[in-house]
Amino acid sequence: MTESSPAYGLWSLVAINSAVFILFAASFFKPRSSRDWRTLGMFSAFIVALFAEMYGFPLTIYLLSGWLAARFPGVDFLSHDAGHLLEVMFGWRANPHFGPFHILSGILIGGGFWLLAAAWKVLYAAQAAGTLATTGPYARLRHPQYAAFVVILAGFLLQWPTLITLAMFPVLVVAYVRLARREEREAAATFGADWLRYAGLTPAFFPHRTKPRPHPIADGHGEHSSGEGS
Repeated sequence: MTESSPAYGLWSLVAINSAVFILFAASFFKPRSSRDWRTLGMFSAFIVALFAEMYGFPLTIYLLSGWLAARFPGVDFLSHDAGHLLEVMFGWRANPHFGPFHILSGILIGGGFWLLAAAWKVLYAAQAAGTLATTGPYARLRHPQYAAFVVILAGFLLQWPTLITLAMFPVLVVAYVRLARREEREAAATFGADWLRYAGLTPAFFPHRTKPRPHPIADGHGEHSSGEGS
């Protein structure tokens, strides 16, 4: 590791970084309904838990200190760099910010925010026109915004895994899937055959490898990929 000085107890950085990423997500997601705020709230809880360990108190490192010290002797786990546990565990000895997990993390986080913003533009236009969102990211996924949140969270896990965020991740994924399924039931009730045709051609969370064909109801009616304003 290139940095050996303790780097915790920095609660101002916890607050600043949490606020930056939560506001960043909110600016792209633009929550309006109670469901939107619930979605953003779950994301925010994960972000606060993450940065609380990254800059505040390294709970995971304390709990695993015995195993880490025995498995990786000579590593100062109270330094900031050593908090990039995946880089340490897989033997990356240079600056962890240039390690493979950190780079992949940046790609996932950046890509997730891009998808979140791109999906919102399509959704906003569809809601304004009273049409079903079936273009842009919605041509490939029925729930690009939920997929974006999951991709961002996975990126943060690769960068700075903690026991709390590892436990939260599957819970959040299940919660987002349940919210998506609820939206689909409402969409089916509202848009009927149009929604069924769209859902039959478009996967929910994992896009097909092939380029999607122009959707037959791209100019149809509706509000959301799943029927309700997000």
